[in-house]
Amino acid sequence: MTLNISICDDEKAEVEYLSKLVSDWAQTSKISVAITAFNSAEEFLFSYESDKALDILLLDIQMKQLDGVTLAKQLRATGGQMQIIFITGFPDFIAEGYEVSALHYLIKPVKEEKLFELLDKTLDLSKKTDDSIIIETADGKIRIYNKDILYTEAFAHKTTIQTTSGSIDARLFISELVEMLGDEFCCTHRSYLVGIKHIKQITKTEVIMDNGKKIPLSRRRYGTVNQAFINYHKGAI
Repeated sequence: MTLNISICDDEKAEVEYLSKLVSDWAQTSKISVAITAFNSAEEFLFSYESDKALDILLLDIQMKQLDGVTLAKQLRATGGQMQIIFITGFPDFIAEGYEVSALHYLIKPVKEEKLFELLDKTLDLSKKTDDSIIIETADGKIRIYNKDILYTEAFAHKTTIQTTSGSIDARLFISELVEMLGDEFCCTHRSYLVGIKHIKQITKTEVIMDNGKKIPLSRRRYGTVNQAFINYHKGAI
């Protein structure tokens, strides 16, 4: 397992310092990490557009032009699910981290033990989360955690994946997603694959998701979907 970690801060010395701390943590924890460093939010976004496989982002809140909070909101709005750790010199900005589900914040100067503690927490969270898949989109590769997928819908030339934080258009067939996602997902219709954990109710003709979305349920798939739903909540899966 290799953790992809990005550091975004407009102070070069801070980037170098944080990079060293992350490397030291990885060596101590015997974890493989791939570290990328950026000196502006714009530079980060340019790189992220082509490769969205990112696990952790150490993000400075106060940067010239595009600030860290605005960047984080953009990432969440487009389906970014990485763990975000804010770095700030001013505690006044801390509350804004809750809007983007930031893991935590660190006050500059960042202390080694505090960063190590948060990285350990991130590692524990990643072990407890469901599996993830990496898919190809028009903008490059992106990692999606299975637990965050509500349903997928197949169209003529694309498959849209609806997650808890937004929709993503993928360059693959629904049959490929069936193989990738496994038993915690089931097909309700030839065009739909749903996450069983997100099913709220099943009727004879549709599946109602926990966000209120109604998904068509074909007659021949009713028995299979209903049994999968029962098994899931019995802990059989």
